[in-house]
Amino acid sequence: MTILFKKSLKRGCEGSAPNPSPVLKIKDRKDRKMPQKPPKTLFVCSECGYTSPKWMGKCSACGRWNSFEEHTEVATPKSAPRRSPAALSQAVLLDSYSIPDHFRSSTGMGEFDRVLGGGLVDGSVVLLSGEPGIGKSTLLLQISASLSRGKKVLYVSGEESGGQLKLRAGRLGIPGDGIYLLTETNVDSILSEADRIKPDILIVDSIQTMFIDSSASSPGSVTQVRESAVSFITRSKSSGMSTILVGHVNKEGGIAGPKVLEHMVDAVLCFEGDRNQSYRIIRAVKNRFGSTNEIGVFEMTDSGLVEVPNPSEMLLADRPGDTPGNCAVCTLEGTRPIIAEVQALVTPTAFPSPRRTANGVDYGRMYLILAVLEKRLGLRFSAHDVYLNVIGGLQLEEPAADLPTALALISSLTDKIIPDDIIAIGELGLSGECRATSNLDARLREAARLGFTKALIPHRNFGGRRGDFELEVVPVKTIYDALKVLADMQRK
Repeated sequence: MTILFKKSLKRGCEGSAPNPSPVLKIKDRKDRKMPQKPPKTLFVCSECGYTSPKWMGKCSACGRWNSFEEHTEVATPKSAPRRSPAALSQAVLLDSYSIPDHFRSSTGMGEFDRVLGGGLVDGSVVLLSGEPGIGKSTLLLQISASLSRGKKVLYVSGEESGGQLKLRAGRLGIPGDGIYLLTETNVDSILSEADRIKPDILIVDSIQTMFIDSSASSPGSVTQVRESAVSFITRSKSSGMSTILVGHVNKEGGIAGPKVLEHMVDAVLCFEGDRNQSYRIIRAVKNRFGSTNEIGVFEMTDSGLVEVPNPSEMLLADRPGDTPGNCAVCTLEGTRPIIAEVQALVTPTAFPSPRRTANGVDYGRMYLILAVLEKRLGLRFSAHDVYLNVIGGLQLEEPAADLPTALALISSLTDKIIPDDIIAIGELGLSGECRATSNLDARLREAARLGFTKALIPHRNFGGRRGDFELEVVPVKTIYDALKVLADMQRK
């Protein structure tokens, strides 16, 4: 728009004074374009998606350090007008809704179906995370081979070529006649191909490699991960297509990308394990169609991942006998009781500050147990190095593992052997008391099945008949009572 100022005088009237007010003439200049604003630079937190106009060392929303990434904001078209009040949705009674039928498809792996709650639900979106090289692609190829026998599977790879996947499938003995393979990272192209093939299951490996043309951010950024996931989720919900998204993890072990990604999907599965060991664990962190904290155990072999239907026998297979510092523990993973072994090694230290190492046991929990043993029993761990380890890479996160951990530490310090047929269950308080534990019947039933003859349990859990478990149940009130029971057994 151009504004021209022009003074006009009255002509034809003598003595008339000139008009001091200017006359505005507005001319449209269609040939001249309005100057565009330069792109705006923003800093986005890679963990939670918080946006800041400047770089910050620590995110004020999630508290992460060095998580801000630079992004360029592109001008977007004006938003659509708001809907009229007549077009707004109306609230209805809850009873007027009908319960949807969720059809599940078996993946061909019982352990994976257990984690999902019985199988893969139609139209659901599952996020599978894990460290690089843990076996995510191997697992998904095996699942694709099983699902392709009755359903149409589209496997999208953004990290490997078709030849590499063919080589992996040949090594695993997987036929490729029932699996559609697409090596693409553009989300629009993937969805267009999905419209043509109309698959029942869509597998995307991985979500961090996908991008959308409408976003100017680079692949793997917070914006691209979020927008790509939204596109896949929207298509899955509208078409009934089940989708499995593969996600990488950061150095802290969490899923890389915005935290909102975990809230958008229906299930979040974590693939855990040490690459130096053969056993792998899939843990359900979130599941809208099943119970959480369920785990599935697999063993990595030359022919792929093999299910371990009885992980307790696997964890106790090479248990050494007549060795101090060992105690059996029963942990509950979801609805499954798993019996493992806690090993403790307590040796005199050669350093001014004793060493403390814990694998499979929470570091802070170990310090709490050591403090209780020193205060209540007078045992001196301050002059000894302490090493704790849980066999098989299992993580003991529940308090029921406190009593067996304390007994293993005492056994290693005093060189007293705990019999192999004894299992301990219970939480330790700061006063040394043994507190009650949930789901004790399932734990005792699993212990009796594996041949244990005696179980030390909290006194408050003792009640009713326990003869159905075919093992002797000994109630203990404090850690001192548990030591007295073990001492009496050694005298016999």
